[in-house]
Amino acid sequence: MGSLKLGRPFGIGVFVHWTFLLLLAFVFYEFSVLGGPELGIYAVIFVLGVFACVTLHEFGHALTARHFGIRTRDITLYPIGGVARLERMSDSPWEEFWIAVAGPAVNVVIASVLGLVLALLGSESLSREALMQPLTGNLVVDLLRANIVLVLFNMLPAFPMDGGRVLRALLVAPFGRLAATRTAAALGGVFAVLFGIVGILNRNPMLVLIGVFAYFAGQQELAAVRYQERVRSAEPLDVLPADDAEVLDATPEPLGAHFTGSVIDDRTGMCVIWRNGRAVHAYRID
Repeated sequence: MGSLKLGRPFGIGVFVHWTFLLLLAFVFYEFSVLGGPELGIYAVIFVLGVFACVTLHEFGHALTARHFGIRTRDITLYPIGGVARLERMSDSPWEEFWIAVAGPAVNVVIASVLGLVLALLGSESLSREALMQPLTGNLVVDLLRANIVLVLFNMLPAFPMDGGRVLRALLVAPFGRLAATRTAAALGGVFAVLFGIVGILNRNPMLVLIGVFAYFAGQQELAAVRYQERVRSAEPLDVLPADDAEVLDATPEPLGAHFTGSVIDDRTGMCVIWRNGRAVHAYRID
C-alpha cells in the first residue's frame, strides 16, 4: 500500500501516505493515556486540522510556482509534513524566493484569520496558562498556535525548510548558486543535529525523524546543484579524448539525429555530451 489520493484541486493531485495513519493512531493512544479517549479524539481532530493547514501551505508553493510557469506533479502528506513535488526549481533566485515564502505566507494568513475570529468572539483562551498546555481544548486557539509554529519552523534559514531556499535566493547574486546552496545545506546540517539532540533528550521521535530528513534532503539538494554546475561548466570538445572514443562509439543516439544535450551512461558511469546527434565529449560523474 502506498498513498491514498484525496482529490485533485487546482488540477494538482493530493495524496496522503499510508504512514500518516500510524501518526493518527500514535496521537490517539498518547493523548488517551493522558486524558482519556475524549482527549485522544480531540488530539486526532487537531492533527487533521494542522495537516489541512499544511496542505494549504503546499498549495501556496504550488500555485506560486505555476505563476512562474512551473508545474507541480503532486502534493503528498507524510507524518513529518507535506511535500509539493515541482517539476523543476526555477533558476531565477527571485522566483525561488517568492515560491519559498508563499507557503509560510499562507500560514500567516490562516493565523491572522483565526486570531480575528478569537477577537470577535471575545475569547479569553489566550491566557499564559492556556498557552503553556500541549492542547488548550479550544481548536481555534490550538490551530492558531500551530500555524505560528509552522511559520517559525519553515522559515529557519536551512535546507530543506523554506527559509533555506530564501537564504539561498538571497546569496546567489553575491556568491553564486553552488556556494549559496552549500551554505544553506551546512546550516541545515546544524539544525538537523540540534533537532536530533532535542528530540532524544525530550524522547520525541518525530523531531528526530525531522532532523534525519532535514540532513539528507539538504545533502541531496547540494549534490544535485553540484552536478548541475558541473554540467553547465563542461565545454563540449570537437575532438574526442582517446579514452572516451570507445565509450561514445558504443552509446546509441538518445533522442534522434538532431539531439543536443547531455545523457548519463549508467553502464560506464559517464556523462555524455551530444551536439546535433553526435557524441562530442564525456566525463566521469563519480
